[in-house]
Amino acid sequence: MEAATVQSQAAPPPRLRERYEQEVVPALTRRFGYSTPMQVPRLRKITLNMGLGDAKQNAKMLEAAQTQLATIAGQYPNVRRARKSIASFKVREGMPVGVSVTLRRARMWEFLDRLCSIAVPRIRDFRGLNPRSFDGRGNYSMGVREQLIFPEIDYDSIDEVRGLDVTITTSAQTDEEAFELLLRLGMPFAKEGRPGKPDADVEAQEAAEEEKRKEEARLRAEAEQAALEQLKEENPEAYAKPEQPEAGEGEETPGEDAEQAAEEENQENG
Repeated sequence: MEAATVQSQAAPPPRLRERYEQEVVPALTRRFGYSTPMQVPRLRKITLNMGLGDAKQNAKMLEAAQTQLATIAGQYPNVRRARKSIASFKVREGMPVGVSVTLRRARMWEFLDRLCSIAVPRIRDFRGLNPRSFDGRGNYSMGVREQLIFPEIDYDSIDEVRGLDVTITTSAQTDEEAFELLLRLGMPFAKEGRPGKPDADVEAQEAAEEEKRKEEARLRAEAEQAALEQLKEENPEAYAKPEQPEAGEGEETPGEDAEQAAEEENQENG
C-alpha cells in the first residue's frame, strides 16, 4: 500500500519583483552610473493608513474599516489609538483614531502590482499621479478618496465610502532616483512636475510652445500695424503732423524789437 503524500509547492515569486531584478536594476545602473547593484534603490515597505473619522465611538464602523483594509492589503491591520486627549477634536487618550498596516516582501510587491495595474486606472477622471508628492528623501505618498477602486471590495457590502493613504518607502537618496524607480515599476505619473531634469520630449514640447508664442506675438504686431496704416489712409488729416514755422518767418526775435525801438526813438529826438 502506497502512502499518500502531499507535495507542497512553493508560491511563485511576485512578477513585479522579477521585473525589478531583470529590467529595473540594469536600467537604473545605466541611468545613474552605480558601481555596485547594492546602490540601486529598492522598495522597503508600503504603509496603508485609513482614518476612522466618525467611527471613533462606533465599534461596528471600526470593525468594518478593519475588514475592508484587511481585504485590500491581504493582512490584518492594527488599530491606531490617540496618544493624548484633544478637547477641540473630541478625542480622548486611548481612543481609536485609525487603522494601518505595513506590507513587506512578497505582499508589498503584490500590492504595488495590483495598485498600478488595476486600482489606479479605476480612479475617476484620472490624469496621472502627482509627481510632486515625494518627501525629499525618496519616499512617495498618495491619497485614495474611495476604497471602491480596489476590485476586492464589494460595492454592495460597504457601509460608507472611506479613503486611505498609501506611503511607499524606498532606499533612494534623492527624489529623482525614487521617481525613476517607481516609474519603471509601472506607476503612471503625470507629465508635469516630475523631479530631475526634463526629458528630451518635454524639452522639445516646451521649445515648440515657446516658438508658437513668438509667432503669435509677431502676427499680432503685424495686424496692429496694418490696422494703423488703414486708419491713416482713411483719415490722413487726423494723423498729419502739424508744421512748425521756421525761425525768422513771421516771428521777430527780442533783439530785433529792441533795435527797431531804438531807431524810432533816435528819429524822434533828431
